[in-house]
Amino acid sequence: MATFGTLSDRLTETFRNLRTKGKLTAADVDGTVREIRRALLDADVALPVVKDFTAKVRERALGDEVNKALNPAQQVVQIVNEELIAILGGEQRRLEFAKNPPTVIMLAGLQGSGKTTFAGKLAKQLQGEGHTPLLVAADLQRPNAVTQLTVVAEQAGATIYAPEPGNGVGDPVRVSRDGVEHARRQQHDIVIIDTAGRLGVDAELMKQAADIRAAVDPDEVLFVIDAMIGQDAVNTAKAFQDGVDFTGVVLSKLDGDARGGAALSVASVTGRPIMFASTGEGLDDLEPFHPDRMASRILDLGDILTLIEQAQNAFDEAEALKVAEKLATETFTLEDFLEQMQQLKKMGSMKKMLGMLPGMGQMKQQLEDFDEREIDRTEAIIRSMTPGERRNPKVLNGSRRLRIARGSGMTVTDVNQLVQRFEQAAKMMKTVARGGTPNIPGMGAMPGMGRPGASSKRGKKAKGSGSRSGNPAKRAAENAGLATGQSATGSGFGLGGQPAPSEADMAEIQKLFGKN
Repeated sequence: MATFGTLSDRLTETFRNLRTKGKLTAADVDGTVREIRRALLDADVALPVVKDFTAKVRERALGDEVNKALNPAQQVVQIVNEELIAILGGEQRRLEFAKNPPTVIMLAGLQGSGKTTFAGKLAKQLQGEGHTPLLVAADLQRPNAVTQLTVVAEQAGATIYAPEPGNGVGDPVRVSRDGVEHARRQQHDIVIIDTAGRLGVDAELMKQAADIRAAVDPDEVLFVIDAMIGQDAVNTAKAFQDGVDFTGVVLSKLDGDARGGAALSVASVTGRPIMFASTGEGLDDLEPFHPDRMASRILDLGDILTLIEQAQNAFDEAEALKVAEKLATETFTLEDFLEQMQQLKKMGSMKKMLGMLPGMGQMKQQLEDFDEREIDRTEAIIRSMTPGERRNPKVLNGSRRLRIARGSGMTVTDVNQLVQRFEQAAKMMKTVARGGTPNIPGMGAMPGMGRPGASSKRGKKAKGSGSRSGNPAKRAAENAGLATGQSATGSGFGLGGQPAPSEADMAEIQKLFGKN
Protein backbone atom coordinates (compact mmCIF):
# COMPACT_ATOMS: atom_id res chain seq x y z
CA MET A 1 0.00 0.00 0.00
CA ALA A 2 1.66 3.20 -1.21
CA THR A 3 0.98 5.31 1.90
CA PHE A 4 2.95 2.98 4.17
CA GLY A 5 5.60 2.13 1.57
CA THR A 6 8.52 3.91 3.26
CA LEU A 7 7.64 2.53 6.68
CA SER A 8 7.37 -0.96 5.21
CA ASP A 9 10.80 -0.65 3.55
CA ARG A 10 12.47 0.52 6.77
CA LEU A 11 10.98 -2.23 8.91
CA THR A 12 11.73 -4.94 6.33
CA GLU A 13 15.38 -3.83 6.16
CA THR A 14 15.61 -3.88 9.96
CA PHE A 15 14.34 -7.45 10.17
CA ARG A 16 16.58 -8.57 7.31
CA ASN A 17 19.60 -7.62 9.43
CA LEU A 18 18.20 -9.68 12.32
CA ARG A 19 17.95 -12.88 10.27
CA THR A 20 21.73 -13.18 10.07
CA LYS A 21 21.95 -13.71 13.84
CA GLY A 22 21.40 -17.09 15.46
CA LYS A 23 20.98 -15.60 18.94
CA LEU A 24 19.92 -12.10 19.91
CA THR A 25 21.73 -10.17 22.60
CA ALA A 26 20.35 -7.20 24.52
CA ALA A 27 22.40 -4.94 22.23
CA ASP A 28 20.80 -6.52 19.15
CA VAL A 29 17.32 -5.94 20.57
CA ASP A 30 18.11 -2.34 21.53
CA GLY A 31 19.48 -1.65 18.06
CA THR A 32 16.40 -3.16 16.43
CA VAL A 33 14.02 -1.18 18.67
CA ARG A 34 15.98 1.99 17.90
CA GLU A 35 15.58 1.42 14.15
CA ILE A 36 11.86 0.70 14.58
CA ARG A 37 11.47 3.93 16.58
CA ARG A 38 13.18 5.94 13.84
CA ALA A 39 11.08 4.31 11.13
CA LEU A 40 7.82 5.08 12.95
CA LEU A 41 8.81 8.70 13.71
CA ASP A 42 9.89 9.25 10.11
CA ALA A 43 6.47 7.94 9.04
CA ASP A 44 4.72 10.60 11.17
CA VAL A 45 3.40 8.22 13.83
CA ALA A 46 2.53 10.22 16.98
CA LEU A 47 5.33 10.30 19.58
CA PRO A 48 3.26 8.89 22.51
CA VAL A 49 2.20 5.97 20.32
CA VAL A 50 5.82 5.33 19.25
CA LYS A 51 7.06 5.36 22.85
CA ASP A 52 4.39 2.94 24.01
CA PHE A 53 4.87 0.67 20.99
CA THR A 54 8.67 0.39 21.23
CA ALA A 55 8.57 -0.09 25.02
CA LYS A 56 6.26 -3.10 24.62
CA VAL A 57 8.32 -4.55 21.78
CA ARG A 58 11.57 -4.20 23.79
CA GLU A 59 10.05 -5.76 26.91
CA ARG A 60 8.73 -8.76 25.00
CA ALA A 61 11.86 -9.12 22.82
CA LEU A 62 14.07 -9.37 25.93
CA GLY A 63 11.71 -11.83 27.58
CA ASP A 64 11.70 -15.59 27.72
CA GLU A 65 9.52 -16.02 24.63
CA VAL A 66 12.45 -14.88 22.45
CA ASN A 67 15.26 -16.42 24.50
CA LYS A 68 13.67 -19.86 24.21
CA ALA A 69 12.64 -19.50 20.56
CA LEU A 70 14.31 -21.69 17.93
CA ASN A 71 14.46 -18.69 15.61
CA PRO A 72 14.71 -15.47 17.68
CA ALA A 73 14.63 -13.20 14.62
CA GLN A 74 11.29 -14.59 13.47
CA GLN A 75 9.97 -14.30 17.02
CA VAL A 76 10.82 -10.58 17.07
CA VAL A 77 9.00 -10.11 13.76
CA GLN A 78 6.00 -11.87 15.28
CA ILE A 79 6.11 -9.57 18.33
CA VAL A 80 6.25 -6.44 16.16
CA ASN A 81 3.38 -7.80 14.07
CA GLU A 82 1.22 -8.40 17.14
CA GLU A 83 1.96 -4.97 18.65
CA LEU A 84 1.29 -3.31 15.29
CA ILE A 85 -2.10 -5.04 15.17
CA ALA A 86 -2.78 -3.68 18.67
CA ILE A 87 -2.16 -0.03 17.77
CA LEU A 88 -4.30 -0.48 14.64
CA GLY A 89 -7.25 -1.48 16.78
CA GLY A 90 -6.80 -5.18 17.51
CA GLU A 91 -9.87 -6.69 15.86
CA GLN A 92 -12.00 -5.73 12.89
CA ARG A 93 -15.21 -3.89 13.74
CA ARG A 94 -18.15 -4.05 11.32
CA LEU A 95 -21.06 -1.66 10.96
CA GLU A 96 -23.75 -2.18 13.56
CA PHE A 97 -27.23 -2.06 12.06
CA ALA A 98 -30.31 -0.80 13.90
CA LYS A 99 -32.88 -3.33 15.07
CA ASN A 100 -35.60 -1.14 13.58
CA PRO A 101 -34.60 0.29 10.17
CA PRO A 102 -33.39 2.62 8.91
CA THR A 103 -29.83 2.47 10.18
CA VAL A 104 -28.50 6.04 10.23
CA ILE A 105 -24.82 6.58 9.36
CA MET A 106 -23.47 10.12 9.77
CA LEU A 107 -20.18 11.13 8.13
CA ALA A 108 -17.95 13.77 9.72
CA GLY A 109 -14.55 15.21 8.86
CA LEU A 110 -12.67 18.17 7.42
CA GLN A 111 -13.30 19.56 3.96
CA GLY A 112 -11.38 17.60 1.34
CA SER A 113 -11.00 14.49 3.49
CA GLY A 114 -13.08 12.42 1.05
CA LYS A 115 -16.47 12.22 2.82
CA THR A 116 -18.59 12.62 -0.33
CA THR A 117 -16.66 10.03 -2.32
CA PHE A 118 -16.73 7.65 0.63
CA ALA A 119 -20.51 8.08 0.86
CA GLY A 120 -20.84 6.79 -2.71
CA LYS A 121 -18.38 3.93 -2.12
CA LEU A 122 -20.19 2.84 1.04
CA ALA A 123 -23.58 3.04 -0.68
CA LYS A 124 -22.36 0.86 -3.54
CA GLN A 125 -20.82 -1.70 -1.19
CA LEU A 126 -23.97 -1.89 0.93
CA GLN A 127 -26.11 -2.32 -2.18
CA GLY A 128 -23.96 -5.28 -3.14
CA GLU A 129 -24.79 -6.79 0.25
CA GLY A 130 -28.53 -6.48 -0.40
CA HIS A 131 -29.25 -3.18 1.38
CA THR A 132 -31.15 -0.15 0.01
CA PRO A 133 -29.17 2.91 1.11
CA LEU A 134 -30.32 6.53 0.79
CA LEU A 135 -27.74 9.32 0.47
CA VAL A 136 -28.72 12.60 2.19
CA ALA A 137 -27.05 15.80 0.94
CA ALA A 138 -26.55 17.75 4.19
CA ASP A 139 -23.37 19.52 3.09
CA LEU A 140 -24.99 22.81 2.10
CA GLN A 141 -21.91 24.94 2.71
CA ARG A 142 -19.23 23.85 0.23
CA PRO A 143 -19.80 25.06 -3.37
CA ASN A 144 -21.36 22.35 -5.57
CA ALA A 145 -21.23 19.75 -2.77
CA VAL A 146 -24.84 18.73 -3.50
CA THR A 147 -24.07 18.41 -7.21
CA GLN A 148 -21.01 16.26 -6.47
CA LEU A 149 -23.00 13.92 -4.22
CA THR A 150 -25.71 13.68 -6.90
CA VAL A 151 -23.13 12.60 -9.49
CA VAL A 152 -21.53 10.11 -7.07
CA ALA A 153 -24.94 8.64 -6.19
CA GLU A 154 -25.74 8.21 -9.87
CA GLN A 155 -22.43 6.43 -10.48
CA ALA A 156 -23.09 4.15 -7.50
CA GLY A 157 -26.66 3.49 -8.60
CA ALA A 158 -27.98 4.77 -5.26
CA THR A 159 -30.93 7.00 -4.36
CA ILE A 160 -30.26 10.54 -3.12
CA TYR A 161 -32.33 12.96 -1.03
CA ALA A 162 -31.31 16.54 -1.90
CA PRO A 163 -34.18 19.04 -1.35
CA GLU A 164 -31.83 22.06 -1.07
CA PRO A 165 -29.44 23.39 -3.75
CA GLY A 166 -26.66 24.06 -1.26
CA ASN A 167 -23.98 26.69 -1.92
CA GLY A 168 -24.89 28.30 1.42
CA VAL A 169 -28.66 27.86 1.03
CA GLY A 170 -30.71 25.58 3.34
CA ASP A 171 -30.71 24.20 6.87
CA PRO A 172 -28.53 21.04 7.11
CA VAL A 173 -30.14 19.95 10.41
CA ARG A 174 -33.65 20.03 8.93
CA VAL A 175 -32.48 18.27 5.73
CA SER A 176 -30.88 15.51 7.81
CA ARG A 177 -34.02 15.02 9.92
CA ASP A 178 -36.31 15.06 6.88
CA GLY A 179 -33.97 12.66 5.06
CA VAL A 180 -34.37 10.04 7.77
CA GLU A 181 -38.17 10.40 7.64
CA HIS A 182 -38.08 10.14 3.83
CA ALA A 183 -36.05 6.93 4.10
CA ARG A 184 -38.53 5.49 6.56
CA ARG A 185 -41.46 6.27 4.24
CA GLN A 186 -39.68 4.88 1.16
CA GLN A 187 -38.45 1.81 3.08
CA HIS A 188 -34.74 2.44 2.72
CA ASP A 189 -32.97 0.39 5.37
CA ILE A 190 -29.84 2.59 5.56
CA VAL A 191 -29.37 6.39 5.54
CA ILE A 192 -25.93 7.90 4.84
CA ILE A 193 -25.73 11.60 5.78
CA ASP A 194 -22.96 13.61 4.10
CA THR A 195 -22.24 16.59 6.36
CA ALA A 196 -20.23 19.76 5.77
CA GLY A 197 -16.56 20.16 6.60
CA ARG A 198 -14.23 23.10 7.05
CA LEU A 199 -10.62 23.76 6.09
CA GLY A 200 -9.83 23.52 9.80
CA VAL A 201 -11.52 22.73 13.08
CA ASP A 202 -13.71 25.62 14.30
CA ALA A 203 -16.66 26.19 16.63
CA GLU A 204 -19.19 26.60 13.81
CA LEU A 205 -18.24 23.25 12.27
CA MET A 206 -18.51 21.42 15.58
CA LYS A 207 -21.84 23.03 16.48
CA GLN A 208 -23.43 22.10 13.16
CA ALA A 209 -22.16 18.51 13.36
CA ALA A 210 -23.32 18.20 16.99
CA ASP A 211 -26.77 19.60 16.09
CA ILE A 212 -27.17 17.07 13.26
CA ARG A 213 -26.15 14.24 15.58
CA ALA A 214 -28.67 15.37 18.19
CA ALA A 215 -31.45 15.68 15.57
CA VAL A 216 -31.08 12.25 13.90
CA ASP A 217 -29.48 10.16 16.71
CA PRO A 218 -27.28 8.15 14.29
CA ASP A 219 -26.38 4.52 14.89
CA GLU A 220 -22.88 5.12 13.52
CA VAL A 221 -20.82 8.31 13.28
CA LEU A 222 -17.87 7.71 10.96
CA PHE A 223 -14.94 10.13 11.10
CA VAL A 224 -13.33 10.32 7.64
CA ILE A 225 -9.67 11.34 7.78
CA ASP A 226 -7.14 11.90 5.02
CA ALA A 227 -4.26 9.43 5.53
CA MET A 228 -1.91 12.02 3.97
CA ILE A 229 -2.70 14.78 6.49
CA GLY A 230 0.44 14.27 8.61
CA GLN A 231 0.81 14.91 12.33
CA ASP A 232 -2.31 17.09 12.40
CA ALA A 233 -4.35 13.89 12.03
CA VAL A 234 -4.14 13.21 15.76
CA ASN A 235 -5.16 16.75 16.76
CA THR A 236 -8.06 16.74 14.30
CA ALA A 237 -9.26 13.35 15.53
CA LYS A 238 -9.15 14.51 19.15
CA ALA A 239 -11.08 17.70 18.29
CA PHE A 240 -13.85 15.76 16.54
CA GLN A 241 -13.98 13.24 19.36
CA ASP A 242 -14.42 15.99 21.94
CA GLY A 243 -16.85 18.05 19.86
CA VAL A 244 -19.02 15.43 18.16
CA ASP A 245 -17.66 12.03 19.15
CA PHE A 246 -17.60 9.22 16.63
CA THR A 247 -17.94 5.45 16.65
CA GLY A 248 -15.45 4.58 13.92
CA VAL A 249 -12.73 5.91 11.63
CA VAL A 250 -12.39 5.80 7.84
CA LEU A 251 -8.92 6.20 6.31
CA SER A 252 -9.09 7.79 2.87
CA LYS A 253 -6.41 8.22 0.19
CA LEU A 254 -4.35 5.23 1.28
CA ASP A 255 -3.15 4.98 -2.32
CA GLY A 256 -1.26 8.27 -1.95
CA ASP A 257 2.51 8.61 -1.66
CA ALA A 258 2.65 10.57 1.61
CA ARG A 259 4.20 8.98 4.70
CA GLY A 260 0.78 8.42 6.26
CA GLY A 261 2.00 7.03 9.57
CA ALA A 262 -0.14 9.49 11.50
CA ALA A 263 -3.14 7.43 10.44
CA LEU A 264 -1.70 4.57 12.49
CA SER A 265 -1.99 6.78 15.56
CA VAL A 266 -5.71 7.58 15.31
CA ALA A 267 -7.08 4.28 16.62
CA SER A 268 -4.59 4.22 19.49
CA VAL A 269 -5.11 7.86 20.51
CA THR A 270 -8.92 7.98 20.24
CA GLY A 271 -9.73 4.41 21.22
CA ARG A 272 -12.08 4.19 18.22
CA PRO A 273 -11.65 1.42 15.62
CA ILE A 274 -10.67 2.00 12.00
CA MET A 275 -13.56 0.46 10.04
CA PHE A 276 -12.86 1.20 6.36
CA ALA A 277 -9.88 1.99 4.15
CA SER A 278 -10.29 3.85 0.87
CA THR A 279 -7.58 2.66 -1.52
CA GLY A 280 -8.31 4.48 -4.79
CA GLU A 281 -10.53 6.89 -6.69
CA GLY A 282 -12.95 4.30 -8.10
CA LEU A 283 -16.19 3.52 -6.27
CA ASP A 284 -15.05 -0.09 -5.86
CA ASP A 285 -11.82 0.94 -4.12
CA LEU A 286 -13.11 0.48 -0.57
CA GLU A 287 -12.03 -2.24 1.83
CA PRO A 288 -13.20 -3.21 5.31
CA PHE A 289 -10.26 -2.49 7.60
CA HIS A 290 -8.61 -5.58 9.09
CA PRO A 291 -5.85 -4.59 11.58
CA ASP A 292 -4.09 -7.94 11.22
CA ARG A 293 -4.07 -7.79 7.42
CA MET A 294 -2.87 -4.17 7.39
CA ALA A 295 -0.04 -5.05 9.78
CA SER A 296 0.96 -7.89 7.45
CA ARG A 297 1.06 -5.51 4.49
CA ILE A 298 3.20 -3.00 6.39
CA LEU A 299 5.65 -5.76 7.33
CA ASP A 300 5.65 -7.06 3.73
CA LEU A 301 4.10 -10.36 4.83
CA GLY A 302 1.33 -10.11 2.25
CA ASP A 303 -2.46 -10.11 2.51
CA ILE A 304 -3.57 -13.41 1.04
CA LEU A 305 -6.97 -13.43 2.79
CA THR A 306 -8.09 -10.20 1.10
CA LEU A 307 -6.81 -11.52 -2.22
CA ILE A 308 -8.85 -14.72 -1.78
CA GLU A 309 -11.97 -12.74 -0.86
CA GLN A 310 -11.63 -10.58 -3.97
CA ALA A 311 -11.19 -13.70 -6.11
CA GLN A 312 -14.28 -15.31 -4.58
CA ASN A 313 -16.33 -12.20 -5.37
CA ALA A 314 -15.05 -11.98 -8.96
CA PHE A 315 -15.00 -15.63 -10.04
CA ASP A 316 -18.02 -17.81 -10.58
CA GLU A 317 -17.59 -21.14 -8.76
CA ALA A 318 -19.48 -23.18 -11.35
CA GLU A 319 -17.39 -21.68 -14.16
CA ALA A 320 -14.20 -22.37 -12.20
CA LEU A 321 -15.12 -26.04 -11.91
CA LYS A 322 -15.77 -26.23 -15.66
CA VAL A 323 -12.40 -24.63 -16.39
CA ALA A 324 -10.65 -27.07 -14.02
CA GLU A 325 -12.26 -29.98 -15.86
CA LYS A 326 -11.20 -28.57 -19.22
CA LEU A 327 -7.63 -28.14 -18.00
CA ALA A 328 -7.47 -31.75 -16.85
CA THR A 329 -8.93 -33.07 -20.12
CA GLU A 330 -6.84 -30.81 -22.39
CA THR A 331 -9.90 -29.00 -23.80
CA PHE A 332 -8.99 -25.55 -22.41
CA THR A 333 -9.22 -23.04 -25.28
CA LEU A 334 -8.47 -19.40 -25.93
CA GLU A 335 -12.19 -18.69 -25.47
CA ASP A 336 -11.93 -20.04 -21.93
CA PHE A 337 -8.74 -18.06 -21.46
CA LEU A 338 -10.58 -14.87 -22.53
CA GLU A 339 -13.40 -15.52 -20.05
CA GLN A 340 -10.89 -16.03 -17.24
CA MET A 341 -9.14 -12.76 -18.07
CA GLN A 342 -12.45 -10.89 -18.04
CA GLN A 343 -13.20 -12.29 -14.57
CA LEU A 344 -9.68 -11.36 -13.48
CA LYS A 345 -10.30 -7.74 -14.52
CA LYS A 346 -13.32 -7.65 -12.20
CA MET A 347 -10.96 -8.06 -9.25
CA GLY A 348 -9.49 -4.63 -9.95
CA SER A 349 -5.93 -3.44 -10.42
CA MET A 350 -3.39 -6.17 -11.08
CA LYS A 351 -0.72 -4.08 -9.33
CA LYS A 352 -2.79 -4.00 -6.15
CA MET A 353 -3.42 -7.73 -6.30
CA LEU A 354 0.25 -8.52 -6.88
CA GLY A 355 1.15 -6.14 -4.05
CA MET A 356 -0.83 -8.35 -1.63
CA LEU A 357 1.58 -11.25 -2.17
CA PRO A 358 4.25 -11.81 0.51
CA GLY A 359 7.62 -10.28 -0.28
CA MET A 360 6.39 -8.07 -3.10
CA GLY A 361 7.70 -5.00 -1.27
CA GLN A 362 11.15 -6.08 -2.49
CA MET A 363 9.94 -5.99 -6.10
CA LYS A 364 8.57 -2.45 -6.20
CA GLN A 365 10.27 -1.56 -9.46
CA GLN A 366 8.88 -4.63 -11.21
CA LEU A 367 5.40 -3.75 -9.92
CA GLU A 368 5.77 -0.17 -11.13
CA ASP A 369 6.87 -1.39 -14.55
CA PHE A 370 3.89 -3.75 -14.83
CA ASP A 371 1.61 -2.55 -17.64
CA GLU A 372 -2.07 -2.91 -16.72
CA ARG A 373 -3.00 -2.49 -20.41
CA GLU A 374 -1.34 -5.78 -21.33
CA ILE A 375 -4.57 -7.62 -20.50
CA ASP A 376 -6.51 -5.31 -22.84
CA ARG A 377 -4.00 -5.99 -25.64
CA THR A 378 -4.29 -9.73 -25.08
CA GLU A 379 -8.08 -9.46 -25.15
CA ALA A 380 -7.91 -7.50 -28.42
CA ILE A 381 -5.80 -10.22 -30.06
CA ILE A 382 -8.14 -13.04 -28.99
CA ARG A 383 -11.23 -11.09 -30.08
CA SER A 384 -9.66 -10.66 -33.53
CA MET A 385 -9.65 -14.44 -33.98
CA THR A 386 -12.52 -16.47 -35.40
CA PRO A 387 -14.32 -18.90 -33.04
CA GLY A 388 -12.59 -21.79 -34.79
CA GLU A 389 -9.15 -20.23 -34.26
CA ARG A 390 -9.85 -19.65 -30.58
CA ARG A 391 -10.86 -23.26 -30.10
CA ASN A 392 -7.90 -24.64 -32.06
CA PRO A 393 -4.85 -22.30 -32.15
CA LYS A 394 -2.92 -24.92 -34.16
CA VAL A 395 -4.67 -23.75 -37.35
CA LEU A 396 -3.03 -20.32 -37.04
CA ASN A 397 -0.71 -20.15 -40.05
CA GLY A 398 1.24 -17.10 -41.18
CA SER A 399 -1.57 -15.38 -43.11
CA ARG A 400 -4.06 -15.88 -40.26
CA ARG A 401 -1.63 -14.44 -37.73
CA LEU A 402 -1.03 -11.41 -39.97
CA ARG A 403 -4.80 -10.83 -40.23
CA ILE A 404 -5.23 -11.11 -36.44
CA ALA A 405 -2.34 -8.70 -35.85
CA ARG A 406 -3.85 -6.10 -38.18
CA GLY A 407 -7.31 -6.54 -36.70
CA SER A 408 -6.08 -6.01 -33.13
CA GLY A 409 -3.60 -3.24 -33.90
CA MET A 410 -0.71 -5.43 -32.74
CA THR A 411 2.23 -7.13 -34.48
CA VAL A 412 2.61 -10.72 -35.64
CA THR A 413 5.28 -11.13 -32.95
CA ASP A 414 2.71 -10.17 -30.29
CA VAL A 415 0.30 -12.79 -31.68
CA ASN A 416 3.03 -15.45 -31.70
CA GLN A 417 4.02 -14.64 -28.11
CA LEU A 418 0.41 -14.83 -26.94
CA VAL A 419 -0.12 -18.27 -28.48
CA GLN A 420 3.17 -19.49 -27.00
CA ARG A 421 2.32 -18.16 -23.53
CA PHE A 422 -1.16 -19.68 -23.72
CA GLU A 423 0.23 -23.12 -24.59
CA GLN A 424 2.78 -22.94 -21.76
CA ALA A 425 0.17 -21.75 -19.24
CA ALA A 426 -2.35 -24.41 -20.28
CA LYS A 427 0.30 -27.12 -19.98
CA MET A 428 1.41 -25.88 -16.55
CA MET A 429 -2.15 -25.59 -15.17
CA LYS A 430 -3.03 -29.02 -16.57
CA THR A 431 -0.07 -30.50 -14.67
CA VAL A 432 -1.22 -28.93 -11.40
CA ALA A 433 -4.85 -29.95 -11.99
CA ARG A 434 -3.70 -33.55 -12.29
CA GLY A 435 -1.74 -33.35 -9.07
CA GLY A 436 1.70 -32.90 -10.63
CA THR A 437 4.40 -30.29 -10.09
CA PRO A 438 4.59 -27.58 -12.78
CA ASN A 439 7.90 -26.77 -14.41
CA ILE A 440 7.87 -22.97 -14.45
CA PRO A 441 10.09 -21.52 -17.22
CA GLY A 442 13.10 -19.70 -15.88
CA MET A 443 12.88 -21.37 -12.44
CA GLY A 444 14.56 -24.45 -11.09
CA ALA A 445 12.85 -27.34 -9.38
CA MET A 446 10.85 -26.42 -6.29
CA PRO A 447 12.69 -27.07 -2.98
CA GLY A 448 12.22 -30.61 -1.76
CA MET A 449 10.51 -31.73 -4.97
CA GLY A 450 11.84 -33.68 -7.92
CA ARG A 451 12.15 -31.98 -11.27
CA PRO A 452 9.08 -32.83 -13.36
CA GLY A 453 9.68 -34.88 -16.44
CA ALA A 454 13.09 -36.11 -15.31
CA SER A 455 13.58 -39.85 -15.83
CA SER A 456 14.60 -42.11 -12.98
CA LYS A 457 17.76 -42.94 -14.91
CA ARG A 458 18.80 -39.30 -15.09
CA GLY A 459 17.94 -38.88 -11.42
CA LYS A 460 20.19 -41.78 -10.42
CA LYS A 461 23.01 -40.48 -12.55
CA ALA A 462 22.77 -37.04 -11.01
CA LYS A 463 22.76 -38.52 -7.54
CA GLY A 464 25.69 -40.80 -8.13
CA SER A 465 28.01 -38.68 -10.24
CA GLY A 466 27.16 -35.07 -9.39
CA SER A 467 29.93 -32.49 -9.47
CA ARG A 468 32.09 -32.05 -6.39
CA SER A 469 33.91 -28.96 -5.19
CA GLY A 470 37.68 -28.84 -5.61
CA ASN A 471 37.97 -27.35 -2.12
CA PRO A 472 38.51 -30.23 0.39
CA ALA A 473 36.54 -28.48 3.15
CA LYS A 474 33.59 -27.77 0.84
CA ARG A 475 33.71 -31.32 -0.54
CA ALA A 476 33.60 -32.73 3.00
CA ALA A 477 30.58 -30.54 3.76
CA GLU A 478 28.86 -31.74 0.55
CA ASN A 479 29.51 -35.37 1.44
CA ALA A 480 28.15 -34.79 4.96
CA GLY A 481 25.03 -33.22 3.44
CA LEU A 482 24.49 -36.19 1.15
CA ALA A 483 25.01 -38.61 4.01
CA THR A 484 22.31 -36.97 6.12
CA GLY A 485 19.92 -36.67 3.18
CA GLN A 486 19.84 -32.89 3.23
CA SER A 487 18.59 -31.03 0.19
CA ALA A 488 21.19 -29.19 -1.80
CA THR A 489 18.69 -26.51 -2.55
CA GLY A 490 19.13 -23.30 -0.56
CA SER A 491 16.24 -21.62 1.13
CA GLY A 492 15.38 -18.11 2.13
CA PHE A 493 15.85 -16.62 5.60
CA GLY A 494 17.86 -19.60 6.86
CA LEU A 495 14.83 -21.83 7.33
CA GLY A 496 16.31 -24.93 5.70
CA GLY A 497 14.97 -27.00 2.79
CA GLN A 498 11.25 -27.50 2.40
CA PRO A 499 9.87 -31.06 2.62
CA ALA A 500 8.10 -32.59 -0.35
CA PRO A 501 4.32 -32.17 -0.25
CA SER A 502 2.38 -35.09 1.16
CA GLU A 503 -0.46 -36.91 -0.58
CA ALA A 504 -2.88 -34.90 1.58
CA ASP A 505 -1.31 -31.66 0.34
CA MET A 506 -1.66 -32.70 -3.28
CA ALA A 507 -5.27 -33.70 -2.64
CA GLU A 508 -5.96 -30.19 -1.33
CA ILE A 509 -4.40 -28.67 -4.47
CA GLN A 510 -6.60 -30.89 -6.64
CA LYS A 511 -9.67 -29.73 -4.69
CA LEU A 512 -8.78 -26.12 -5.46
CA PHE A 513 -8.92 -26.98 -9.14
CA GLY A 514 -12.27 -28.75 -8.79
CA LYS A 515 -10.86 -32.29 -8.88
CA ASN A 516 -12.21 -34.67 -6.25
